[in-house]
Amino acid sequence: MIALLADPAVFALAAGLLGLMVGSFLNVVIHRLPIMMERDWELQCAELRGETPPAFEPLTLAKPRSRCPQCGHPISALENIPIISWVLLRGRCKGCAAPISLRYPLIEALTGLLFGLAAWHFGFNAAGLGALVLVAALIALTGIDFDTQLLPDDITLPLLWIGLALNAFSVYTDLKSAVIGAMAGYLALWTVYWGFKLTTGKEGMGYGDFKLLAALGAWLGWQMLPLTILLSSLVGAAVGIGLMVFARHNRNVPIPFGPYLAAAGIIALIWGKPLTRAYLGASL
Repeated sequence: MIALLADPAVFALAAGLLGLMVGSFLNVVIHRLPIMMERDWELQCAELRGETPPAFEPLTLAKPRSRCPQCGHPISALENIPIISWVLLRGRCKGCAAPISLRYPLIEALTGLLFGLAAWHFGFNAAGLGALVLVAALIALTGIDFDTQLLPDDITLPLLWIGLALNAFSVYTDLKSAVIGAMAGYLALWTVYWGFKLTTGKEGMGYGDFKLLAALGAWLGWQMLPLTILLSSLVGAAVGIGLMVFARHNRNVPIPFGPYLAAAGIIALIWGKPLTRAYLGASL
């Protein structure tokens, strides 16, 4: 089996199929993790105030079973096949015919596509397997940030330490570059945050953005930080302007920056070195 996965095409196909299933789980993470965090905050606040903690139904990423939020219909295994079930159900709950968001199959498809791409690029080795972990985490963070403008420490901090651990064995870069990348990534956005706040009196981004860029620096090294920041800024600016012009988005309503950092991180992971070489070659 391992010898079979050594073939780049086979590994890419296997990773793509795995990505479809992981994408289905990421939909659960995106929906449930913020709820779990908010409940934990409420319990802590009640404890600090000396109040009786609120009673919540037990909720984890594994329990209870997935169910329709409208009618409570439990989702069976046949209704939970990535993409296929959504198509067969025509995007509606089997129990009450409530619409099922198109985002669910899109995240499954995106995860499968990016898993296959990363596997094809790196091959069946530590870098290829690590890339799947990074891609999955960045997709989850993107969905959560879009919904709640939160980047949970439960994902960003383990991601940082995993990146440093991998690069202790020079999987993506040397350990020195990874450590400097983690520090420089955090401080770069921390500096922007305070410069913007002191100038305007407003907060331009959250601390989760600092931690996410620190994690990307830990994975890719400090050399990839300029490209990551540039790409995320360009994409964020383009999307922000588009929302204000075409969707009449209120400029006072914040736009999450985490998704653009995540997208830039994936681009830097796969194409960062050739893009950097092309830029340096063009600038000389």
